[in-house]
Amino acid sequence: MLNSPVAIIGAGAANLIAAAEIAAAGIPVHIYEQNKAAGRKFLVAGHGGFNLTHSEDIVTFVSRYDKLEMREIVRAFDNKELIRWLAKIGVPTYTGSSGKIFPEKGIKPIQVLQAILAYLKAHDVQIFYGHKMVDFDSEFVELVNGNSRVKIRYQNLVLGLGGGSWRKTGSDAAWVTLLESKGIKVNSLQAANSGLNVERSFSVLSGKVLKNIYLRFGDNKKAGEILFTDYGIEGAPVYYMNRFIRSIPFPLILHIDLKPTLTQDDIRKRLESSNAKIADVLRDKIKLSPVAADLAKILAKEVYTNPSRLADALKSFPIQVTGFRGIDEVISTAGGICFSELDSSLRLYKFPSVFCVGEMLDWEAPTGGYLLQACFSSGYWAASKIKEAVLREIP
Repeated sequence: MLNSPVAIIGAGAANLIAAAEIAAAGIPVHIYEQNKAAGRKFLVAGHGGFNLTHSEDIVTFVSRYDKLEMREIVRAFDNKELIRWLAKIGVPTYTGSSGKIFPEKGIKPIQVLQAILAYLKAHDVQIFYGHKMVDFDSEFVELVNGNSRVKIRYQNLVLGLGGGSWRKTGSDAAWVTLLESKGIKVNSLQAANSGLNVERSFSVLSGKVLKNIYLRFGDNKKAGEILFTDYGIEGAPVYYMNRFIRSIPFPLILHIDLKPTLTQDDIRKRLESSNAKIADVLRDKIKLSPVAADLAKILAKEVYTNPSRLADALKSFPIQVTGFRGIDEVISTAGGICFSELDSSLRLYKFPSVFCVGEMLDWEAPTGGYLLQACFSSGYWAASKIKEAVLREIP
């Protein structure tokens, strides 16, 4: 006879795949979700382009994660495995020109979620909505449902409670205080994949996109696009730099290469060889984009009118950064449960039947499919360990 149902707290990406894999092995699963519907943060993630994963080779792919533990977890259930799993539940995918992997055109995020939920239903997974976890010990998990408190005995408990961003989805990080009260070390949650506040206002460029550039900080650089906002800058290269500037005191300076296809010397020579207006040379000889040209006009007159200094500025345009955006408006959070508190199965040492997955773990990665992949991978990883443990106990 199979053990009692595996109790899973939260209905986000990590927990949904964990439930799917455990249930597919014939093990009963009960999910408890505080919201009235599953996958609210999963759906919000799809608003800006639903990157399920990325097509990079596995060596490059796992290098995107800052923690060795998460690299191992993603390697065990990688981008190719995720694509196969999605196809199995009826979600075909395609690879975009940037290498990002999306649901096949015409398939919306809600349809992906519905496919997962249909798979869970087919495997008799029960989901109890409106149940918020408030406590747990080594035997029971306690939840609030309306005005009622419910204590459920468990043999295996999975916690996938999210990070601290997008509070409106229910991802309020209330679990941090609870786990810390139990002596579990949690590194403070910080804004990740965040826009950056800047010293100098770019309001004149607000809403404009700077394309085909490199953003650089020290030896780290990233190609892509930057969006100017009233407060500063956004975009994949900006988010990518979050990890490298997190421990550096603000203010600090990032540099933009506005014309990666030309050297500084190339630009200087083109500026010096023409008697035309500087703006015309930038447009016609250097082929600077209109937004980059507008940015160049912000430079001091003594820089803008000096070919050597202007060439230097175009290859290394300084952006003074004063800080991250507020944690509630960023894409994800860094920090979380320290891996030193978990064994190799993602079980808490202090509570050996409690598994932790997803964004509540202490790892960080850029946007572009890496965030969802890690959530799916960690859920799959924990599920595989639970299956091994439960099935081993069956006579």
